[in-house]
Amino acid sequence: MLRVCYALIPLVLASIYLFGWRSFMLAGLVLICGIITEALFTFPRGKPVTSAVFVTGLIFTLSLPPTIPFWIAVIGIVVGVALGKMVFGGFGQNVFNPAMVGRCFIYITFPLQMTNQWVEPFWEGLGGLTHWSASLDSLTQATPLEVLRQGGSLPWQDLLLGRTAGSMGEMSALLILIGGLFIVYKKAASWRLTLSCLVGGAVSSGILRMAGIAQIPDPFATLLAGSFLFGAFFVVTEPVSGAKTKTGQWIYGLMVGSLIVILRGFSNFSEGVMFSVLIMNAFVPILDQTLRQMQTKKKVKA
Repeated sequence: MLRVCYALIPLVLASIYLFGWRSFMLAGLVLICGIITEALFTFPRGKPVTSAVFVTGLIFTLSLPPTIPFWIAVIGIVVGVALGKMVFGGFGQNVFNPAMVGRCFIYITFPLQMTNQWVEPFWEGLGGLTHWSASLDSLTQATPLEVLRQGGSLPWQDLLLGRTAGSMGEMSALLILIGGLFIVYKKAASWRLTLSCLVGGAVSSGILRMAGIAQIPDPFATLLAGSFLFGAFFVVTEPVSGAKTKTGQWIYGLMVGSLIVILRGFSNFSEGVMFSVLIMNAFVPILDQTLRQMQTKKKVKA
């Protein structure tokens, strides 16, 4: 868990440069509230707060728009930790990804603040290091996913470096790749889950693109735009809610990647990582159980 936190720190620092010191304050507030929420459940039982809450808090924060009101972020992390993890028994028992549970709750409850208040990032000189936050005068709807859904295109350099509007953690594909490869190398994340998710997204977008569906971007843009990479490395690989069996991990990742492309292209929401992960979380127990039973039958026959 601590290795995942280390990998997320560059993204937090990048969010400060791109959107101002408000991003740092938001991350700190979310972490504090997440720790307090978990402590209210664990301390009465004589147990400590786990390091997993730091990962949940950072992933949740980085999935938010940079102008999100503090109080909405607080509600989201409290719901994510309390209802997404602690009511199931705490760490190791949760069925759904806690960070995505919290984000889904505020996404549905406060759709305007979560979908219509994007700002252009700072990208000159010291950037946001000399600002508290991005100006509301720079509000924009031209997020990469919206541009691609409308048949437009974006320079891959902008997607790689973070010169586009979007959530705080999805800005720089380059930093996500560096952090993601670090946790895979350190075995803090399953390479099967990440690779299968990337393959599922690339293949699905390629097939739909060749079928002439205009709102589906090419595979390269699909992987770089929005939070696809962030989800593939840091969300899909959540060890508790993801598949445990090797075959199950391939199926789980492929399905999440494919669902992201489908939801982005055909639903009313341009972003599909959160819904795709939560949908597949619900099928993980039966998926792993079925595969284990099949393996047991094969061994008995052998």
